[in-house]
Amino acid sequence: MSPYITVIGTGYLGATHAACMAELGFRVLGVDVDQQKLAKLAAGELPFYEPELAELVARHVASGRLSFTDSYEHAAEVGDVHFLCVGTPQQPNTDGADLSYLNAAADRLAPGLQRPCLVVGKSTVPVGTADALTRRIQAAAPAGTGVEVAWNPEFLREGYAVADTLAPDRLVFGVQSPGGERALRDVYASLLAEGTPVVTTDVRTAELIKASANSFLATKISFINAIAELCEAAGADVVKLAEALRYDPRIGDRFLSPGVGFGGGCLPKDIRALLARANELGVGSALRFLDDADRTNLRARRRVVDLARQECGGSFAGRRVGVLGAAFKPNSDDIRDSPALAVAAAIQAAGAEIAVYDPQANDNARKHFPTMDIALSAVDAARGAHVLLHLTEWPEFAGADPAEFAAVAAERRIVDGRNTLDPARWQAAGWRFRAPGRPQLDALNPEEVNP
Repeated sequence: MSPYITVIGTGYLGATHAACMAELGFRVLGVDVDQQKLAKLAAGELPFYEPELAELVARHVASGRLSFTDSYEHAAEVGDVHFLCVGTPQQPNTDGADLSYLNAAADRLAPGLQRPCLVVGKSTVPVGTADALTRRIQAAAPAGTGVEVAWNPEFLREGYAVADTLAPDRLVFGVQSPGGERALRDVYASLLAEGTPVVTTDVRTAELIKASANSFLATKISFINAIAELCEAAGADVVKLAEALRYDPRIGDRFLSPGVGFGGGCLPKDIRALLARANELGVGSALRFLDDADRTNLRARRRVVDLARQECGGSFAGRRVGVLGAAFKPNSDDIRDSPALAVAAAIQAAGAEIAVYDPQANDNARKHFPTMDIALSAVDAARGAHVLLHLTEWPEFAGADPAEFAAVAAERRIVDGRNTLDPARWQAAGWRFRAPGRPQLDALNPEEVNP
């Protein structure tokens, strides 16, 4: 008989995991304390944007495989495998991870665990968390040591979360017993049958795998942004440099896009949490480069602000700046630690009038940045702008007609903060083109820069 699965926490990770487990054929119960969120999900709707997920949720709510509740007692009673998918944000006054939501979920679930079961962490946590959680849960659960805690870290990319769950590039099982491994293999049996690689290890190693993966990616992005600044100083082209690096199999072709840097709810806080935990363990000096990567990432944002200021004649006072993008990445409405909005806010604080447009994140941007002008279209964001900033690489922006923007802009100056636009197309429409790490490209018709 297939295990009954519960998913504690129904945010980006939890809602995706719950719907995908239902897609794999399991009965799934999503648990949350947010009544408004539960009501939306129970109606087959999403409280956030994630491609393909709304259809999946709606289909399996209708099929009866997927349901939602605020009752931890009911979840503990029916569940055989309980996935913990709550957030582990950065603590307010330190770089460490805030485990209060995780501990609260465990404390509410444990008293109802009357029989042996598996509690599986998916959140990104400091190494040693699973050991502490094991003691915490087993002390409060009637089933005692019959409850095992395992760690099965997620490797989802927002915007591709459904595909990354149903066709993962690897699975990691951090377990404490053969029984824990068997239970996870039962859950992921169909994916394993399709050849998905699996790494089975102890819980501490599993915790470090996810933190290490995010830290490596963050370091790689910061490296190319540091080289971009060197290229600017030397008059070189970082895009061509990155193109050459991608052919080197030792380096690979991913995460070498120079620009405004990374953001979101994962990479920034995860590299800080890993370094904080290393400091607690007395080996912080070994990971000091993560602090440099973090600083370089924030410096990349300031560099885009500087480029925009140069294009405004050295001052933002009395200038209007159009911003294409608000989400921290395309295919998402997530604005947590968004580089685009960080740049926009800094420019606004320096005296400019700001207009921002994003295909999905307008509502979130309006809610959190009420003093910004949130435009209804990309062209509206460019209307009257003295400089246009491209800060989230939505396909809509890459495919847009530069001439359409030129018709409404006050001046034809663009800063491509993502280095993904085609400079030649913008130059041909009379735009002066700037981007981090690249030589300045003047318009093919220079007199049209300031029409």
